[in-house]
Amino acid sequence: MLVKDTKRLVLFVIPTLLLLGSAIRLYCNPEGFRAHGTEWVPSQFAKDTGDDQDLLNASETIPDDHQTPPQETPLEALPEALPETIPETIPEALPETPLDPAATPEHHEDTPTGILPLPEDLGTTHQEVFSASTLDKKFFMMDFGSGFPAMNPNIIPHPTLDNTWIIVAQWRLENKESQWFAELVCDATFQDNVLRCLHPPTSLPVAATTGGRCEGDLAFFNTNIGPHDARVFYGPEKPYTIFGSNSAHTCFGQFAQDLRMLVDWQGDRENLEFRLGTELQRPLPWNPVEKNWFLFWDSNGQMYAHYDVTPKRSFALINADGSAGPDLAPLSQESDERCMAKYFPKLGPELESIHQATNSLQITICNRNDPMCVPNDSNTFIFTIIQHKTYFSYHSVYEPYVMVFKQQAPFDMHAMSRQPIWIHGREKHPDKSTSDMFYVTSMSWKQRGQKYHGFLDDELFLAFGIEDEKAAGINVLAGDLFKNLGACFEE
Repeated sequence: MLVKDTKRLVLFVIPTLLLLGSAIRLYCNPEGFRAHGTEWVPSQFAKDTGDDQDLLNASETIPDDHQTPPQETPLEALPEALPETIPETIPEALPETPLDPAATPEHHEDTPTGILPLPEDLGTTHQEVFSASTLDKKFFMMDFGSGFPAMNPNIIPHPTLDNTWIIVAQWRLENKESQWFAELVCDATFQDNVLRCLHPPTSLPVAATTGGRCEGDLAFFNTNIGPHDARVFYGPEKPYTIFGSNSAHTCFGQFAQDLRMLVDWQGDRENLEFRLGTELQRPLPWNPVEKNWFLFWDSNGQMYAHYDVTPKRSFALINADGSAGPDLAPLSQESDERCMAKYFPKLGPELESIHQATNSLQITICNRNDPMCVPNDSNTFIFTIIQHKTYFSYHSVYEPYVMVFKQQAPFDMHAMSRQPIWIHGREKHPDKSTSDMFYVTSMSWKQRGQKYHGFLDDELFLAFGIEDEKAAGINVLAGDLFKNLGACFEE
């Protein structure tokens, strides 16, 4: 009897001791245990806080045959540092632009590209811009109301009301597993230095699209409902929105619609274009997931779409049905590549990338109040903002640059920011060796009635998201963005 009891006791004690030993090992060395475990895979629709803006991103291309299903795309590498060098000469081509001397970046040999993501001296690494209206010169927050958290905002002047703007942003739903997406919209005014909705926002009534062309790692996109990361902006005559949704040509495409069909527009409704959400097309090949396209208009008012800026530019004429002409970028490729090599941020060996970010605007490089300032093809250009994405200490950072190109074919690049733009009020976090993630999404002229074209002394809004959690903006003089530009033709 005693022997049987002893055997039972041994069978109980030995597993207990083994379990206790494993628990002690886990407590003392959690990383070692995790290395042998299965990696946790989040919901495909849940946005990762470290890489939110690249959820809709793919690097592989779709073959020339439209019927060939999209290829699986690898996860994009995450960036880790800022540009290596910034040219130091000042362009002589823009004498009317208020220029500041170019500064030399601080170099640190312990990072891949030689510059820390946390700038030690903004005066030597960035072009800081300040609000033209707030007392502290910092940016302002945007508020859609209680229960309506938003990100990736847009601001355009109201067509009939002074000191009122239409604001649109992606609704940041609490349910990260949701497959339903929506854009919030309202009329807003400044209240206590916050651009706040006058009434509870409504959902922009963008119709869901069908596709079914997503396969492999992107198959989850087939269940998407609603628009992603809309851009709202004025063209030369009317307002538009561009948004991402399921595509008939690839997995995920870009659609355009006349904004006047989606809101209670109080202005004119003449010459409606893109009455319904119309998929924009591109010269072959397609990427599995298309994003961040922007429209621009030449000096004759003809519309074009700009698809890519790296590894090389791609843009084409767009017809009223969304179809595209041939890629025009090869006509300016030689001069563009020289300009890119001179001014584009130098990417590290991995974990860095450059993205298109905002819509485009047209600007005459002189002041509106100057009687000698007459717009023409020699002094008027198209500009947009591109962003250099880096990744450091498990945190994404986006550095915006102004890119300027000519308003007539072949639309060759004309100038670039020598240094990234730093929005005053963006905070540095030395304890984490990083800074706030500001993601610039759109820009617009501030004044009611001003649509696509402006001058250096006009105010404009930059709208941006903060850490994929908040919406904000800043109003600056256009000339402040054009300080310290480097001309592409400069030797």
